[in-house]
Amino acid sequence: MEQTKRLNAKDLINVGIYTAICAVLVCAVAMTGVIPIMMVLLVVFVPIITGIPYMMFLTKVNKFGMILLMNILMGAFMWVTGMSYYALIVGTISGLIAEFIYRAGKYKSKWHGIIAYAISGIYCWANYFGIFFNSEAYFSTRQNFGQEYIDSVTKMLPVWMCPVLLVVDILCGILGGWIGTKVLKKHFEKAGIV
Repeated sequence: MEQTKRLNAKDLINVGIYTAICAVLVCAVAMTGVIPIMMVLLVVFVPIITGIPYMMFLTKVNKFGMILLMNILMGAFMWVTGMSYYALIVGTISGLIAEFIYRAGKYKSKWHGIIAYAISGIYCWANYFGIFFNSEAYFSTRQNFGQEYIDSVTKMLPVWMCPVLLVVDILCGILGGWIGTKVLKKHFEKAGIV
């Protein structure tokens, strides 16, 4: 049975390629975070913009572990680029949950894929944990942004915004996944995903 086989070199190459594409897109969107409101809206734009390549990635996924590996790599990428280690922790957990969701659809369900994408992408939301729970330490490494920027972002992100941004991230992930399936309709049909 295909789903029980170990990951092979082709699977790992696919994980690497699509992780790189998503990482580049995340970086491009994150650069807009120098504008305070855009920092808050990263959970809107990242899941929508990375939806197309991620859904293309799912057309290549037919084994357990590929989604989890991609999430671990994305979480590690967030950490080494100065966001936080929270993305790695949350990304690993959400990637594992997404694996079970997509597997439940036998790697052939479009809606299981969309929900798996929305859940796996909450590593983006985890990047805000530093601001929510220890803003002084978070901004101590970002003093070059200036006090006005720091004050604006902390004012827009009180602790009660934490669950709000989680919901926004998931909803935008569903939207991004749905857009991805529409754009990649032919690829989904070819892969037998319905």
